[in-house]
Amino acid sequence: MKKKEVIILVTNDDGVGAPGIKTVATALRALGNVWVVAPDRPQSAVGRAMTLHKPLRLMQQGKQTFSVNGTPSDCINLGLGKLLQNHRPALVVSGINKGLNLGDDVTNSGTVSGAMEGVLHGIPSIAVSQDDIDPCRYRVAADYTVDLVTMVLKHGLPGDTLLNVNVPNCSSHQIQGVRFTSLSRRQYKNPVVEKVDPRGFNYYWIAGERISLQRQKPSDFEAVSNRMVSITPLHLDMTQYQALKTLRAWESVLNRNQKGLVRKGRSRTKSKGAPKKNKMKKDYGNVPGGF
Repeated sequence: MKKKEVIILVTNDDGVGAPGIKTVATALRALGNVWVVAPDRPQSAVGRAMTLHKPLRLMQQGKQTFSVNGTPSDCINLGLGKLLQNHRPALVVSGINKGLNLGDDVTNSGTVSGAMEGVLHGIPSIAVSQDDIDPCRYRVAADYTVDLVTMVLKHGLPGDTLLNVNVPNCSSHQIQGVRFTSLSRRQYKNPVVEKVDPRGFNYYWIAGERISLQRQKPSDFEAVSNRMVSITPLHLDMTQYQALKTLRAWESVLNRNQKGLVRKGRSRTKSKGAPKKNKMKKDYGNVPGGF
């Protein structure tokens, strides 16, 4: 594959001027034709939000570099639907984010959502985040990103799948290797912080102490804690298929109860005088299966 044939679309949620996106975009130019479309300001924790209540504007910041007054998902949509509508990218890279995106935090992450938007358009996508202990060694994360992008360009990814990469903030010789992982459980202790402003009114910050728990080994949190690069394949289909099998046993009961209510309602419309109180008892039966 020739360099000129490979187009890589890069976004982030830290903003177009963030050092992480500049570092990874520079590194990726060794592999292809890089286009940067990123928010004009930080958009951390916006998830897959899209801007529908105001117009969006593309502002050129440099050669093949644009800012958008919107979210990472907006950036991918404008990049694909306007700037590159006749030149489909081979890959979307979102990052390098300042701060890890581990476990359940992926549902909040603008960085991960930028990659998710790429997957929804049928394009292999990677989200890259680095531990935010200063100084951030973005070059280390960028080097691993280049290696991973090379593999994806050669082998592709399964359908509806993105790779969520988390890199510990240490020098390259301190990295203990690469591990493919599962998502950990991410919780926050005392997530609401209450303060009082100078006028005596309460205000709040969403913050709290992060607590990570393993669902199964090896987890992304475990890998990064051991100075390993964590790569977690994420799938867009959030259906819990095991639960689906169990819950289907509820269909017959729910349908039977609903049909009974419909018949009762029809009989009321045909009767004269004040309607009688519905004494029909719903039958939930003995539903097989359980959790």
